[in-house]
Amino acid sequence: MTTLDDQITTVAQRLRDPETVVAAVAGAEVASLTHGLAGTALLHARLAHIDPDFAHAAHRHWTAAAELLKNHPGGFSGIQGGLGGLAASLIIGTSYLPDTHHHPATAPGATWLSTCASDMADLYQRTDILTWDVYDAITGLAGIGRVLLAAHHTAVGNVEPGLKAALTTLTAILAPRDTHRPGWWMPAADHPEAVAVHPSGAATTGLAHGVAGPLAFLSTAHIAGWSVPGQTDAIDHAATWLVRWRRDDGTWPPAVTGDELDNHTPPATTGRADAWCYGTPGITRALILAGHALGEPEVLLIAGNALHDFADRSPEQWDVDGPTLCHGYAGIVQSQPAKDPVTKAAVNEVAAAFDPESPFGFQHHDHGQTHDQPGLLVGAAGVALALADYRQLPAPSTPAPWDCLLHLS
Repeated sequence: MTTLDDQITTVAQRLRDPETVVAAVAGAEVASLTHGLAGTALLHARLAHIDPDFAHAAHRHWTAAAELLKNHPGGFSGIQGGLGGLAASLIIGTSYLPDTHHHPATAPGATWLSTCASDMADLYQRTDILTWDVYDAITGLAGIGRVLLAAHHTAVGNVEPGLKAALTTLTAILAPRDTHRPGWWMPAADHPEAVAVHPSGAATTGLAHGVAGPLAFLSTAHIAGWSVPGQTDAIDHAATWLVRWRRDDGTWPPAVTGDELDNHTPPATTGRADAWCYGTPGITRALILAGHALGEPEVLLIAGNALHDFADRSPEQWDVDGPTLCHGYAGIVQSQPAKDPVTKAAVNEVAAAFDPESPFGFQHHDHGQTHDQPGLLVGAAGVALALADYRQLPAPSTPAPWDCLLHLS
């Protein structure tokens, strides 16, 4: 039986060559954080203090991603795909490397990402059309803003304009309104086509695509000393709303429909309830950050109670799928304190999913199918990163750990 350290090393070794990642990922996703090179570079950077060869591997993955994006830049898709994903990976990943290894594209990438945030905020202010691409943690200003905050902490690039634009726009979206429908409610037609939404529209809850993402970012920024007018009111409103719509069983629905909002009826939308992306681990983390930002013990208590309810169920009852970060057991590992019994149970599930015969050691599970993915959110690199933190493998102290990309730090 392999140890956790063996599993981490195996994943990293199998992902050492950029060509291996390129061969495994189709199309534009090959350079992304979610699926490809930007995510695998982050793993190697995290492990650079174990073996200097991993630092060189990180540079090779960043360089390969940049070359691919030079020829096929694609559209802007936040911090997980394309140039945004590469910029985010550089900003966060280089802080794990020795000073002499800082990548020359990091500062220009941060400045460019700041400009993107300002442009997105300006477009929203002019059109008043809200979509996930405006506000969420994957493609929107919550994710971009968190990376810009990290860049500011590490003095990388000119990021203040974009950071202020993200804070101002998200504060406006989360601000209290004289209506039952909050600022992040969207008509059904404005949700992504692949997402099934009630005809009355929906206000989404989760950390990846719902209000918990902007809430986590605004709270983290406020704790760090970055606030704009109305920000604390927006934090309080969003946190109170999430507490209000928690289900009787202690979980949250993935969304609350317009009809439910208008009629104050219990939320009935079904969906993943225990994963980082939509469930209790991510939402409670956002509430914990909000509780600290507001100095509200009651919010912290409610988040703690939700985690206790979660811990009362066994892993077999958790609504997660496979070992990966986004909607699997690694997301639970990264979301909880290392010594928590829930974390240990989730680690055991991750370890049991290791397959030495699969190309990268861990496979992504989705709707009953398995996929060999190398990247961060849905791939083996993300699993290995979570295990590396759990095992407390050597790494320098950094003001922006890699899981800030998940709004977990």
